[in-house]
This record gives sequence, structure tokens and C-alpha cells, in this order.
Amino acid sequence: MRIAVLAFDGLFDTGLSVTLDPLRTANNLAATLKGERSRFEVSLVGVRRRVRSAQGMSIPVQPITPKLKPDWVIVPALGATVAQTLIPALDRADVKDGIAQLAAWHDEGVKIAAACIGTFVVAETGLLDGQEATTTWSLSPLFRQRYPGVRLDESRMLVPSAIGITAGAAMGHLDLALWLIRQSSPELAALVSRYLLADLRSSQAAYIIPNHLAQADPLVEKFERWSREHLSAGFSLQAVADALATSPRTLQRRCEAVLGKSPLAYFQDLRVERARALLQGGRRDVEAVAAEVGYADGATLRTLLRKRLGRGVRELRDDLR
Repeated sequence: MRIAVLAFDGLFDTGLSVTLDPLRTANNLAATLKGERSRFEVSLVGVRRRVRSAQGMSIPVQPITPKLKPDWVIVPALGATVAQTLIPALDRADVKDGIAQLAAWHDEGVKIAAACIGTFVVAETGLLDGQEATTTWSLSPLFRQRYPGVRLDESRMLVPSAIGITAGAAMGHLDLALWLIRQSSPELAALVSRYLLADLRSSQAAYIIPNHLAQADPLVEKFERWSREHLSAGFSLQAVADALATSPRTLQRRCEAVLGKSPLAYFQDLRVERARALLQGGRRDVEAVAAEVGYADGATLRTLLRKRLGRGVRELRDDLR
């Protein structure tokens, strides 16, 4: 598999490292498996001759030439963690040149992979329109606003699509690299995972901070504050709208636009977050926790925790041991 890793100035150092290291490890370990051989030809390329990381380190890129014929191109994250720095970065001349290069590669049949904020760079090409994708959960409201044509699900860690694959926040680079290795050899991917003490993760849901997402919109932020004060009560969209001096339709529309989910679904997220904190904060009975966050019994809470976080009560409590 021929892979080109596209590097820009201000690249997130960790993202680049955890993309390259698993691929190199896979090549090193391939010889230990019967019938395996070095599988990954990795080229670190740039649209500029000189590229420095966000930490100021020089990245030894090679130029993009017609001779470069990758099967996959990987777009790591830019080192911009907030909208105020990301939006100007996307407007830089080198990034725009990289966006054009991605479109050209796609026209040649090259698959595109991106992780974290690298997904924004891919979305700028328009190639994700109509496709399912994920991104860094912390900037998902901005992603929805900027790319309304993308079917975003930031709860997922990896989302394959017709053009390639997108991965979630920060350490999603590692999940992305392991996924690519698995496409070549599941056995080799399993071996690399064991050497690096890393496994593919299916979800970002356990890491999402609901109130962080709500801050992207004043009405949604008010709804978040109201919800936290009423978690033990039943949910009524009309009652919430009346309390916030708005209409159910407006609240529904704003939640969908910012959070990608209904007010009820977000209310459930807050219940899960509170239940998780209570369960991890002590040895409280599951039935008592369920009652405090508005559920009739512990069985309902257990089911919801498993569905939303992919973990049960025992696993959540084990996280802190």
C-alpha cells in the first residue's frame, strides 16, 4: 500500500507521530509473521518545500510530483484547537493549495483519510458532501455550520465513506493508522495493537463534554443550564420552550443545527453524563443514581449507559481503579 501523508505548517505534532509510528511498526513486525512482508510505502509530502510543526520542528517533506502515485493520502490535524485559529488556518494559501491537491488526487482514484481537524481540510474540498463523516467532537458545532451537506456523527471514532475514511479527535490518528493496517492484514494490525498497547475504538461518545458543545449557541447554552437543573424530572419540549421563552420549533431547530440531535436526545446525554459522574464518584447504588437522573429503575439506566457509552456500570467504576 502506497501512502502519502500530507503535511502543512503548524501540524499537530502528536497527530503526525501517531500516524507514522504504527505504519513503521507494521513494516518492522511484518517479517515476524509467516507469509508477511513490508506492506507500507510511506511518503511524507508537502505543498511547500519547508514545513514546520506546531512545536516549531522541521518536517522533512518531499515535493509532490507526477511520479507520486499513492493509494491513500492521509491528512493529519492542523495544530488549531479552537475556531478562532482554525478558520484563518483554512484560509491560508498553503492549505488551499493542499485542498486543491486532494481534489486532484481524488480525481485520480486516490482514497483520502483524515483525522481530527484534518477532516476540516477534506471537507473544504466538498468531497464529503452527502457522505457520512466524523470529526473532533469539540469542534463538531463549527463543522456542522460550515459543512451542512456532510452527514456528521461525531460520536463515532471511525467513519468509512465513498472517498475514504475520517477519524475523530486527537488520538483518532492512531485509530486511523490501525484501521489502514487492518485493511492490508488483520493479523498484522492485531500484532501492532499489542506492541503499542492500543486497540481500535468505535466511539468518541465517552469523551464528549456536552456543555462544551452547548456553548456554541446562546439558546442551546440556556437549554443546557435549564436541563441540568431538571434532570430528575420528566422531559416536555413544550415546558422547556416555555421556560426559555422560545418555541418548541425554534429550540428543536437550534439543537439540530448545533448538536446534530433533538433536545430530548441532548437531555438524555446530560443524564448519562451526570449518572456516570455519580457512579464513578462513589459506591452509590445504581437504583439511587437512576432516580436522581430521572429514570424509573436501574435497568433502564444500565441499558442507556451501554448504548451511549459502550460501557456498563462495572466498567465505568473500574476506569478509576
